[in-house]
Amino acid sequence: MDLSTTVTPGPAPDSAAHCTTGDGPADLVFVSGPVHTVDAARTRASAVAVRGDRIIAVGHDAQVQDLIGPATDVVDLRGKLLVPGFQDAHVHPVSGGLELALCDLSAAVTAEAYRELISSYAAAHPEAAWITGGGWSLEAFPGGMPTREFLDALVPDRPVFLVNRDHHGAWANSCALERAGVTSRTPDPADGRIERDADGRPTGMLQEGAMQLVADLVPEATLAEQTAGLLRAQRLLHGYGVTAWQDAMLGRGPGTADSIPAYEAVRRDGKLTARVTGALWWDRSRGVEQIPGLIARRQELTGGRLQATSVKIMQDGIAENHTAAMLTPYLTACGCSSDNSGISFIDPEDLRTYVTLLDAEDFQVHFHALGDRAVREALDAVEAARRTNGRRDTRPHLAHLQVVHPDDVPRFRRLGATANIQALWAAHEPQMDELTIPFLGPQRAARQYPFGDLLRSGATLAAGSDWPVSSPDPIAALHVAVNRREPDCPPSTPVFLPEQRIDLGSALAAYTAGSAYANHLDDTGTIQPGKLADLVVLDRDPFDGPDEEIAATRVLQTFVGGSRVYTADDA
Repeated sequence: MDLSTTVTPGPAPDSAAHCTTGDGPADLVFVSGPVHTVDAARTRASAVAVRGDRIIAVGHDAQVQDLIGPATDVVDLRGKLLVPGFQDAHVHPVSGGLELALCDLSAAVTAEAYRELISSYAAAHPEAAWITGGGWSLEAFPGGMPTREFLDALVPDRPVFLVNRDHHGAWANSCALERAGVTSRTPDPADGRIERDADGRPTGMLQEGAMQLVADLVPEATLAEQTAGLLRAQRLLHGYGVTAWQDAMLGRGPGTADSIPAYEAVRRDGKLTARVTGALWWDRSRGVEQIPGLIARRQELTGGRLQATSVKIMQDGIAENHTAAMLTPYLTACGCSSDNSGISFIDPEDLRTYVTLLDAEDFQVHFHALGDRAVREALDAVEAARRTNGRRDTRPHLAHLQVVHPDDVPRFRRLGATANIQALWAAHEPQMDELTIPFLGPQRAARQYPFGDLLRSGATLAAGSDWPVSSPDPIAALHVAVNRREPDCPPSTPVFLPEQRIDLGSALAAYTAGSAYANHLDDTGTIQPGKLADLVVLDRDPFDGPDEEIAATRVLQTFVGGSRVYTADDA
């Protein structure tokens, strides 16, 4: 879609205009806004000028007229909204890009659809020694538990290993289990669980660390395949208006290959157009002895548009398979208390030690903390680091935050810990209603995804998708943050905890300025003179329409440092 044209006269200049013009014409000018700046001092403008990779003026059309030269690229917004580039504060681009080229089940939600997709993929790839991929949804199977027999009927002669949509479990056929030597006598690993039938035989479902029993045998993607996956992901994310992200796992994690070589290759070839903060993976089977290696990796990897200044600590699992760490036990199917409160992958005392040492080395710590016990343990670790090291500009953040105890909500502000929300999850859908709420019980279920409480408490909100766990589309996430209902859901669908809804301005700020703060990209996230020109043109102004139509908004153009990296014409 061509939005470039000659500039039309705008309103007269006003005294509130911001302009840092310097010398010579602008390279890029946006006129006839609106422009949503995410700048508290001036939220709206109608024109923006860019020279090189920086914004040089924010104001109205007449105020940028003198900056337009014969070679200036002028974009007439024609009433469409210009916003800062979206930033995803928790995403897995390499694995997401790779999965798109494998047995990709992410577009389906039923067992019958998976039967067709798996059969078709296996038939189309007779040369594949393993059938791998994933993206299947727990809700497609009773209790979220598919069986090896289902896969055996489709692919009896080759091992199959398919990671589920949340990447906290995997589905294997009999051939894969046999190759891995997983039998009724195989003990559960400390950080996972082998699901078993009534006779103790593995069913084919492997939870958390148990995935590694089979994953260790799966042939790793080649560097060329990983690089192609990263570039595929970058194109997709730019198409959604994402200009920067935090990769939530750099290094070898459970069932995941190390994506660092792919980033190095793409950066070396000059093809990394996004700004990337990498969270180096904390190996939970090791201790403080890994910190010198993390320091060395940070130095090796940081340069250009890539910085490896964060460390990812996964403190617990997920609620659907009862591995999220809870303060009190899960309920059983009959509503009785169980003896399972989930898994804290790292001993809380050790966690406090690790975080304090990482903070002293100026690492940001990026926590996976989903259950209320994991959230408390992570905040306790941040508090220990603050008490020992004082306040440092390390900007720790906690991702997912499905259940937060009310006592811990105000601690985010007090400790300077950012709440990294995955807003798309905060809605009624089968996985929530069938596999989560009944096992949490009414009191805990009412504490899920407390975005409103966190915002009202003064916490800083950042936002991410966790793609490929869920869609990387920020606009869909904004829709759910505001409405607490999925896009295109039936009108009869109840609003999920309506008191936790947040307004569109706050949700957009989380996905721009908030994530920029978490990513230590302080010269991005708002539209202000001097900031980097990471910008997105939307096809409408969602502030002008009803909240129920936010998800209909589409990205038309994406710019990183003033360079156009996506236009809808390319899609």
